[in-house]
Amino acid sequence: MSALPATPTDALDGILQRHGHYPTELLQILIEAQDLEGWLPAPTLTHIAQALHIPRSRVEGVAGFYSFLYTQPVGRYRVLFSDNITDRMLGNAELMDALCRKLWIEPGKLSEDGLVSIATTSCTGLCDQGPGMLVNGRAIGQLTHRRINEIAEMIRQQRPLDLWPAEYFQISDNIRRKDSLLNLDMKPGAALSAVVEMGREGWLREVQTSNLRGRGGAGFATAVKWASARNASGEPKVIVCNADEGEPGTFKDRVLLNSYADLVFEGMTLAAWAVGASEGFLYLRGEYRYLLPQLEAVLARRREAGLLGRHILHEPCFDFDIRIHLGAGAYVCGEETALIESLEGKRGTPRIRPPFPVTKGYLGRPTVVNNVETLAKTCLIALGGGEAFAASGTAQSAGTKLLSISGDCAEPGIYEYPFGVPIARILEDCGASDTQAVQVGGAAGVCLAGYEFQRRIAYEDVPTAGAFMIFDGTRDLFDVARAFVHFFAHESCGFCTPCRVGTSLLQGFMDKLADGHGAKADLADIDWLDRLLKNASHCGLGSAAPNPVIDTLQKFRPAYERRLVSLDFEPAFDLDAALAEARQLTARDDPGAHLQTHEEEEK
Repeated sequence: MSALPATPTDALDGILQRHGHYPTELLQILIEAQDLEGWLPAPTLTHIAQALHIPRSRVEGVAGFYSFLYTQPVGRYRVLFSDNITDRMLGNAELMDALCRKLWIEPGKLSEDGLVSIATTSCTGLCDQGPGMLVNGRAIGQLTHRRINEIAEMIRQQRPLDLWPAEYFQISDNIRRKDSLLNLDMKPGAALSAVVEMGREGWLREVQTSNLRGRGGAGFATAVKWASARNASGEPKVIVCNADEGEPGTFKDRVLLNSYADLVFEGMTLAAWAVGASEGFLYLRGEYRYLLPQLEAVLARRREAGLLGRHILHEPCFDFDIRIHLGAGAYVCGEETALIESLEGKRGTPRIRPPFPVTKGYLGRPTVVNNVETLAKTCLIALGGGEAFAASGTAQSAGTKLLSISGDCAEPGIYEYPFGVPIARILEDCGASDTQAVQVGGAAGVCLAGYEFQRRIAYEDVPTAGAFMIFDGTRDLFDVARAFVHFFAHESCGFCTPCRVGTSLLQGFMDKLADGHGAKADLADIDWLDRLLKNASHCGLGSAAPNPVIDTLQKFRPAYERRLVSLDFEPAFDLDAALAEARQLTARDDPGAHLQTHEEEEK
């Protein structure tokens, strides 16, 4: 094949060589190939397909699935404003409009000189220091009009990002309350030494005694998952850390990976000891790619210290290593089977279960998928024992929980509480006042009204993966629900018809209400869509999509009813107005050219 027109073939071949020409590495190859010139030209896709001996349609299908992969030019500077509801509350729309005006560019389009494009993306994990943005994958928080002016000027000057002010890229942990995990000062390898001394069976018994449950939201018993994978047939077994923290309002994993990476990697190795796994992956969401260099440095240090690789701690049958796999902007990959599909270099489409990953996961091998926080918590169990861990929290929810608190409060950030803490206590601690509602668990979670603030964070009451968004009395809860509905419609993978069509229809109903064409019949249709999505969707994304609307309809119904203009059906599309341009082109504005006039004559 002749040299590619813009991407040097030797550079692309070097990427392919580093990844062993394995089709399972397709996503990683595409991410690195895009770095060569900022997008993926057609000849690049063809070259990759030929080199991997796979159909070009598969390569293009993967490239088209992930929102951070581009098959059209996006400019030297790709600016993505975070569009989570908390960013909107802080004025992201005005800031984005200001940057577009200063750079003479329309949102979603490439500038005429090919220099820059500006668009929005879903939650970037900067909810505690928003409004936020990504510029060529690098995170910038605490945006202001002054900072926007400076960014516009540096883009016009074509200044490389490495020469931008360093303070732009400083992302704070904002840890406000620590408990057992965040207070843990552990020397790397200490937990591993403890469990090797226990033996594999003894270590698994301690995890079982601890009653540790998954911190990703589902709350599945960790010991049961590990034991199932250990007892499953098939080798080599795999440990996966799910760091695809895409739920709007959640940013605890960002903090753990930034400042507690040794706990996370040690937790993965503790899981490998229990299961007998030899291969591990950390699936890092694309929005956190800026953490990659420091995470790779931590892995390198652990290998040098004999905490990764062959014969860990001189144990002859303890071989385990970890690779970091990058995501590329797909919320659905937070679901464990979609994540595994992505690990295998495919589109992140959730699998049908059973079989479950613990018996047939990555490349058909027994695979354990755990959340970042879950794995870090295993270090506490290794050092202090299962009984001590189970002594805090509640009977069904042992230990502590990290909460990502954002929205209308004085001190947003990370708070660690024992399970069982009341909502009211959290609101008091973070400086919230006049609180109207709290969205717990992100867009897929539950919206709590004031009369529910005595409820508690626990699997048996209010479960959560960590998001805790606060809305005071000035907020319109309809707008909040509408923002979440748009998020789900955008993030649907499109695999199943109920979710693909249902989320789009739900978005249409919410937009119709917002535009002043709401009717009582629309509320009945929304209720019907809720039942359809919950009962017929292929995965949790579709079944959770109506949650924000159903919750706010039940608890804040006036926010919807004041948008109703008719008890019967009210069309959202004005056909007569849509024909205005045709009338102008034909120079007609007589009564016969208007649909409304004909309707009146017929009456």
